[in-house]
Amino acid sequence: MSWIQSINFLEIIDFVGTFAFAISGIRLASAKRFDWFGAYVVGAATAIGGGTLRDLMLNQPVFWMENGTYLLCTGLALLWVIIFRKNLVHMHNTFFVFDAIGLALFTVVGIQKTIDCGMPIWVGIIMGTMTGAAGGVIRDVLINEEPLIFRKEIYAMACVVGGIAFAVCHWLGFATFPTHLICGAVVFLTRTLAVKYQICLPTLRPEDDDENGKISKES
Repeated sequence: MSWIQSINFLEIIDFVGTFAFAISGIRLASAKRFDWFGAYVVGAATAIGGGTLRDLMLNQPVFWMENGTYLLCTGLALLWVIIFRKNLVHMHNTFFVFDAIGLALFTVVGIQKTIDCGMPIWVGIIMGTMTGAAGGVIRDVLINEEPLIFRKEIYAMACVVGGIAFAVCHWLGFATFPTHLICGAVVFLTRTLAVKYQICLPTLRPEDDDENGKISKES
């Protein structure tokens, strides 16, 4: 029982986030008809890619190299997708929930780990966003898709909004658990509501597109 007691809350949500993100990556790999090994690589890249970049930038030991449980989580996610593969099409909303949960949990983990390294909170927001969103960028590159954070959808911005909520709670002196809970909830709700109500950031268009639009309206 001693190993169970040694696992803290931050590690638990880190493992849950890993499983959630791995499922979202493996699901997209299955849609591209990747083999089992290819799907595992995509799932692992999705789950640990952002955290790897975070640890390297913070000059910390890369987390999954010290604890093989993260790679095991990806293997369990692959097994889960294989077993329920016939229901993949009907579980689209479930996969979106998994992805949103992973985004929220990884943002919390990234911010807290950065603060634990003695960095200011604004660096924590950046690292939290990287932890949550960078894995998705790597995933999309591997499956030859345009990265989600470069489209109009609210994705990485949800991490930023959650990070700001974390900073406010930190400034107000909230305890660790409610701060993590509020930050994760804000990320999840921001992502979910943005998709449900089609809220998106404006796109940046070149000047010639604007001029063409004016000409077409005048004509």
